[in-house]
Amino acid sequence: MRFYIANEESILKGEITDIYFNRTLKTLEHLGLKEIKVRMEIHSYGLPKNYQWAVFTGLEEVLNLLEGKDVTVYSMPEGTLFKEVEPVMIIEGNYLDFGVYETALLGILRHYSTISTKAARIKKLAMDKTVLFFGLRALHPAIAPMVDRAAYIGGCDGVSGAFNEKTIGVIPSGTMPHALMLSVGDNIKAWKAFDEAMPPDVARIVLVDTFEDERTEALKAAQLLRDKLYGIRLDTPSSRRGNFRKIIQEVKWTLNINGFSNVKIFVSGGIDEDDVIQLRDIVDGFGVGTSIAVPPEGVDFSADIVEKYDQGKWIPFTKRGKWPGAKQVYRCGDNPESDVITLLDSQPPNADCKPLLKKVMEKGKIVTTLPTAKEIREYVLDQIKKLPD
Repeated sequence: MRFYIANEESILKGEITDIYFNRTLKTLEHLGLKEIKVRMEIHSYGLPKNYQWAVFTGLEEVLNLLEGKDVTVYSMPEGTLFKEVEPVMIIEGNYLDFGVYETALLGILRHYSTISTKAARIKKLAMDKTVLFFGLRALHPAIAPMVDRAAYIGGCDGVSGAFNEKTIGVIPSGTMPHALMLSVGDNIKAWKAFDEAMPPDVARIVLVDTFEDERTEALKAAQLLRDKLYGIRLDTPSSRRGNFRKIIQEVKWTLNINGFSNVKIFVSGGIDEDDVIQLRDIVDGFGVGTSIAVPPEGVDFSADIVEKYDQGKWIPFTKRGKWPGAKQVYRCGDNPESDVITLLDSQPPNADCKPLLKKVMEKGKIVTTLPTAKEIREYVLDQIKKLPD
């Protein structure tokens, strides 16, 4: 028995690739074509339905993949909001030096950006309410650190992985599972033990829908822990909900009339965008898992050669259905709606326009300072605040 996962060494060697890239390289070598200098563009010509923008993430891992290879990379900063057709990255070099890595780099960028984009959409809709990501159980554990990082830099206020302080410098967030109460067999005994066992810096957020009605358990928890109780969490499954909004209102009313209006209310269990819109005015936070970890549609990047170097100059050259020529994206306002696409070496449309693609790697050497996860998240939040509602 084994875990069917790739190790870092095999990824960096280019062994984790589609077989047709290996066959392509062998064919080119057979023809004696040892130097094919190109510019390959990474872009999305089709965002998920009703998406006007997406969040570009995964750059740090792509640079780790390409470091030491004889390539030059231009890229948007990690965390940049972009729209369809816009290039997020350009790789320049001999195709034989990097072609075999297309599978891995597209996989990194697609998966990262899909999770980060969904997290940003949820956070945008939640406004000032807390969004915690609980989606690790929806995906293979081998990629758990990447998944939590993608959700966090996409805008989630907290992530649940116990390892996150080591990987991204973020203290993990979490409440308690139903398994605690079921193992103990008694709500009050379980909640009391949790309070006694946890250090003071762990927020006392109690799960209140295990054995009894949510209103009953919420009041019992408040009466037990009183001022130490930070909040309650409702994880009521859809089969028991009826009208979830009315259940929450009932719980909130009961806590308020009994003097516990300070207790915050968190909800989880299949939460998606529609739920956030319907509940954001009556709750304090959301625990979101599968809808961020495995959105129904992903950000579909592709990699296409758009220029070839011939007789001392770059020649626009690509397949049908794509825009030839390596391109620059200028942001001329606060959000992607203001973007203008030009050829890579063109002048900005006006003095207020800022180029988004900048050189981040030259001849295999990283030539930029990579931001921390917290800095990327702040960059994403700043951008989504400027988007129209």
